[in-house]
Amino acid sequence: MRRFTLLAAALVAAAGSLPTVSARAAAPALFGTAEFRADSLAALPQWRRVLDRMAAESGALAACARVHRSCPSPGARDWLALLRRLDGEPRWQQLRAVNRFANDRPYRSDGENYGRSDYWATPLEFLRRSGDCEDYAIIKYASLRRLGWPAEQLRLVVLKDVVRDLPHAVLVVYLGGTAYILDNLTDAILPQERITHYVPYYSVNEVARWAHAPQDSLVVTMTASARP
Repeated sequence: MRRFTLLAAALVAAAGSLPTVSARAAAPALFGTAEFRADSLAALPQWRRVLDRMAAESGALAACARVHRSCPSPGARDWLALLRRLDGEPRWQQLRAVNRFANDRPYRSDGENYGRSDYWATPLEFLRRSGDCEDYAIIKYASLRRLGWPAEQLRLVVLKDVVRDLPHAVLVVYLGGTAYILDNLTDAILPQERITHYVPYYSVNEVARWAHAPQDSLVVTMTASARP
């Protein structure tokens, strides 16, 4: 938990002195926090590695789409079949189906799967072994991107679940001026206002990253920046 808190503090410092996401992305601030945006992903090597590995897997997915026998796993075949069925369907139908498909996989910790405390899996890795909370969020992100959703409408969010007193990760989708939460703990897709027990540390997509802090930290930052 302390590792996530320290990373969030470092991201706030790297992102600059004032939050910029509201003006640039016209999106509601997550869970009532102050958001500090930075356009570099360098501070999040786990996410950069996932993006690089997903790009490297594109050839295997293309082959799987052409010939089912070449699919790296039955899960990969089923995933691509789902995306074909959802192509062109209404946005809400896509969200519900993607959320359910991922959540049907059993939860497995990184220790069980990879023998380490923290590993971010690509969709193909997740479909072979399943995974933990950020792996569910990653395959949902990748699914919606393959369905044509722009990166600006999606964010993987690392946060604290204050009820369970545990770090957690979800996918946030911005639609119609509202932030909706896709969570591996439930198939219900709720607006963020309905969820009061999540406190975000940081969020990220392919475009930028954001550190999150309580709103009162914004007042402190603005006051400090105004001093001579």
